[in-house]
Amino acid sequence: MKLNLREDFASWWQGKDPFAQVRQLQGEIFRELEARRTLRFEHNGKGFFAKLHFGVGWRDIVDNLIRFRWPVLGATNEWQAIKRLQQLGVKTMTPVAFGIKGCNPATQQSFIITEELHDMISLEDLSLNWQQSPPSLKLKRNLIAQVAKITRTIHENGLNHRDYYICHFLLSPKLPADLNPDLWLIDLHRAQVRNHTPRRWINKDLAALYFSVMDIGLCRNDLFRFIKIYTGKPLKQALKEKASTWRMLAKKAEKLYARKQRKGDAI
Repeated sequence: MKLNLREDFASWWQGKDPFAQVRQLQGEIFRELEARRTLRFEHNGKGFFAKLHFGVGWRDIVDNLIRFRWPVLGATNEWQAIKRLQQLGVKTMTPVAFGIKGCNPATQQSFIITEELHDMISLEDLSLNWQQSPPSLKLKRNLIAQVAKITRTIHENGLNHRDYYICHFLLSPKLPADLNPDLWLIDLHRAQVRNHTPRRWINKDLAALYFSVMDIGLCRNDLFRFIKIYTGKPLKQALKEKASTWRMLAKKAEKLYARKQRKGDAI
């Protein structure tokens, strides 16, 4: 068994079984699946989010493995990803409690609790009406630059998200005077951390990101800005060296978009 509790939670649960305490938490349920529950609760006047994992079962493990995907067994992925992002200086959630017990991968129990991020909106919500009411050029360029820098940072340091959509970037709705708001990267449930990020997973993140901005009115120059900052190379060089990769990513994003048109949010 592994446990990592911040001092306030260690005091709260002193002499008690943290896994039993987590199961007894009362709050607003955000997601309830057979193997996982996400809820918001309050403690000492502060808001927190808890993700509880009850074991994914052998069927899910085998299903992932035959698709050459390593299954997400519990809260470990999110815990490791948060720690890596903090090391890299990328803003994300603040973890306060993490626990894992059991050696059987199919029945392993785990949880992670993070502080609630107050008064935030997602980048998706911010850009919802950009086609009808475009943002200032400065704000748009600053946000593109930030997303490109964060994406480059995580991919260069062994982390990939696997659900890399703009809805998983948060920012304060009160924009600063310089129109360069900070971004927080969240929902790291399926993130993977290694010494080196495989090209397969880099491409998956980039295609997902492109797919998620296809309806917000970005122009070709906006995409070129992202490519230039993400690659850290002059645009002409970046386009020439990876021409086939950019075309392939565009096709993957278009497939995701077409699939969403057919199936709605169930992609």
